[in-house]
This record gives sequence, structure tokens and C-alpha cells, in this order.
Amino acid sequence: MNMSVLTLQEYEFEKQFNENEAIQWMQENWKKSFLFSALYAAFIFGGRHLMNKRAKFELRKPLVLWSLTLAVFSIFGALRTGAYMVYILMTKGLKHSVCDQSFYNGPVSKFWAYAFVLSKAPELGDTIFIILRKQKLIFLHWYHHITVLLYSWYSYKDMVAGGGWFMTMNYGVHAVMYSYYALRAAGFRVSRKFAMFITLSQITQMLMGCVVNYLVFYWMQHDQCYSHFQNIFWSSLMYLSYLVLFCHFFFEAYIGKMRKTTKAE
Repeated sequence: MNMSVLTLQEYEFEKQFNENEAIQWMQENWKKSFLFSALYAAFIFGGRHLMNKRAKFELRKPLVLWSLTLAVFSIFGALRTGAYMVYILMTKGLKHSVCDQSFYNGPVSKFWAYAFVLSKAPELGDTIFIILRKQKLIFLHWYHHITVLLYSWYSYKDMVAGGGWFMTMNYGVHAVMYSYYALRAAGFRVSRKFAMFITLSQITQMLMGCVVNYLVFYWMQHDQCYSHFQNIFWSSLMYLSYLVLFCHFFFEAYIGKMRKTTKAE
């Protein structure tokens, strides 16, 4: 079986993408992510204050379109980066999949790596709908959005090891998550078990993120992985905090409510 033919067939727009210009732009502009994060935080607190005395907006159709757009984007991203990840794993092994920088400049994945980090800015728009529709905004939501934006822009400029795993996992989880949001916004009744599956997938993603960080650190000591201690520190702190927060959310949203339902019965 010729894996290169099956999984690394490039589309024309992927071939034409200039990753060197993209990486240079990010090296020069990555600190703008702090500005975007500050504006985002200001919008959260200002928006909630303004909406206190206003009736909520319905926004069902815009939300369906928003979620569907992000779902389609994430599905394509998951398929393309996933195909490249499988190819690397099957032809070169686990260590290469973690340590190799080709996810940033190799065929197929180079476009989707840049699209991934850029998408973290418009994804902040998720919160606009929550505030305008006066839904509950939890700490995990906005903390996750801000830190993912900051870390992905910070890491892409250095092409650090582990990025391929982080991007591929995130695309995959978001493909399912935004599809779920789109169905819910469109009025479809979706089983609660589907929501539980998404949260469990996110918890698994965070566990894997911690494992990948450990592998990068271990292999970096043997000069086999390109990264630096500062990046691994921030990445590990981020993934560990996500793991704790998502586990807490899972317990509160599902286990806790199940116990209350059982007691009520």
C-alpha cells in the first residue's frame, strides 16, 4: 500500500501556501494575541454589564451558521492533519511524530497548521453569542479561549515540537463539538450522552497533551526534539489546568446532576 499516494495528495491551495511568509508574519506579530485577548476580556465584562438591563437576543440562525462554519473548517482540518499524522506514525514512528517540525512546513499540514493558529482569534466569537443570548458564561470557557490563542501564536513562531499532536487533537475534538453546537442551535434534539462524549474527548485530549509535553521534554534532553524549557513549562501548566477544569466540569455537569436526579426520584 502506497501511503504517500493515499494520504499526502495535496490540493492546489495547500501546495501554493507559503509557510515561510506565514512563520515570518507570526514571528513579527504574535504579541498581537495579547491585544486580542485584552479586547476579548473587556468585551466579556463590558458586554455582560450592558446586557444586564436588556432583553436577550435570540440569534438562532446566525448561531447555526457560525457553528456550522467552524464545524466544516474543523472537519477538514481534522481530516488533513489526521492523514498527515497517520502517515508520519506509520512511516517514521511515534518519536518522529512528536519531534519533527514538518507539521509546520511539510506537505498538506503546513496550510492547516497556520489556519489552526489563526482560527483561534475568530473563535473568540463563540463568547459573543453567549453574552448576547444571556447564557451562563463559565470560567473554563473564556480562560480556555484566551490561553489557547496566546499559546498557539507563541508556539507557532518557534515551530516547537509537539505542535502536530496538539493541532490534530484540537481539530478532531472541535469537529465533533461544533457539529454538536450546530445541531443544537438548529433545534435538533441531541442525546445528553453526546455532550458527555465531547467532554470526555476533551479530557482525553488534555491527558494526551500532558503526555506529549513529557515526551518532548524527555527527548529534548537527548537533542532529539526541538523546543525550549519555557515553552514546555507554559504548555504543561496550560494542559494540566485544562485537565483539572474539564474534569471538574464533567463532574458538575453530569455526575453531580445525575446524583441530584437520583435523590429527587
